[in-house]
Amino acid sequence: MRQPAAGCGTVYLVHPGALAAGVHATLAEALPDGAGLTVLDLSALPEYWEAALTGGRAETTVEALADRLLDEFDGVYDGGPYALAGWSFGGVVAQAMVQRQAPGRRPDRLVLLDSIAPTGEYQQPDEALEPDLLLGWFAMYLGAKRGRPVLPDPDRLASCGVEDGLLLVLDAAAAGGALAADTPLPGLRKLYDTYVDGLLRNNRLTAPYRPVPAEVPLVLVTAERSLVPGDATLGWTPLAPRGLEVHRSPGDHYTMLTRPDAAALIARLVRPVPVPAGTVAEKV
Repeated sequence: MRQPAAGCGTVYLVHPGALAAGVHATLAEALPDGAGLTVLDLSALPEYWEAALTGGRAETTVEALADRLLDEFDGVYDGGPYALAGWSFGGVVAQAMVQRQAPGRRPDRLVLLDSIAPTGEYQQPDEALEPDLLLGWFAMYLGAKRGRPVLPDPDRLASCGVEDGLLLVLDAAAAGGALAADTPLPGLRKLYDTYVDGLLRNNRLTAPYRPVPAEVPLVLVTAERSLVPGDATLGWTPLAPRGLEVHRSPGDHYTMLTRPDAAALIARLVRPVPVPAGTVAEKV
C-alpha cells in the first residue's frame, strides 16, 4: 500500500476483511515519513473469505492461515526493520504468525487493534452470540461502510429478535443518513446474514485454536466502542508474559481505522524500530 524509504521500515498489518483493505489508507498517511505499510489481507485467501458466503464454515485453521501469510511476508520482506499488527480477528492470526517465526525474525512487539484474545474465556459456542450483540456490531459495521452513524437504541435491541432488530437498525441508518428510509428489509437482511456468517467463521476458527503465550511484548489498542465493552484487556493478559501495554483509541471497532485521531495514535505504536546506522537487520 505504501513503499518504505531506505532504512525506514515497514508496518505489516493483518486484515481479516469485512471492510476493504483500503480502509488502512488513513494509517498509511499517519505513519512517519518514509515508513511503509503492507496489508496482509486474509480475504485474499479463498479458503478464508469463501466461508462467509457458505454458512461460515472454513476449511482451514488459524495455524494454516498464519503459515499462508508468513509465505506472503517472506515474499516481500526486505530484511529491514518492521512492525507487525493485526486488526480484529487479524490479531489472532498475527499472534500465531509471531509464534511460528524463527526467533531472529520476530518483531520487537505485536500491536493488536481491538482484537479479542483466542483464550477460553472468549472461545464461545455459536449460540452464545446473542441477536442483540450481533445487531449492535452490525450497526457499527454498517455505519463504517456507509460513512454515517448508525446508532440504534441498545436497550431496545436487547429485547428484539433479528427481524425486529433490523427494523431498528434500518430506522437508525435512515436517521443518520446511512440508508434511505425505503431500503428494502430483505436486502438489509441478506447483508446482515453475510456479516454474521463472517463472524461465525472467525468464531469457529478460534474455537479449536490453542495459542501459546507470546514471545514478544503485546500492545493492545481498544476502541472506545469496542466489540466487548467493559473489558480493557480483551482477554490478552494470559498470553502476554512479556508485558501487555494497553491504549484506548477514539471511535468504534470499525471507525478506529479511518479516524485521523485514531490513526495518529496507532501510527505512534506501530512505527518500525529504525535500524542503527551501519547495521543490517537479520533475514533468516
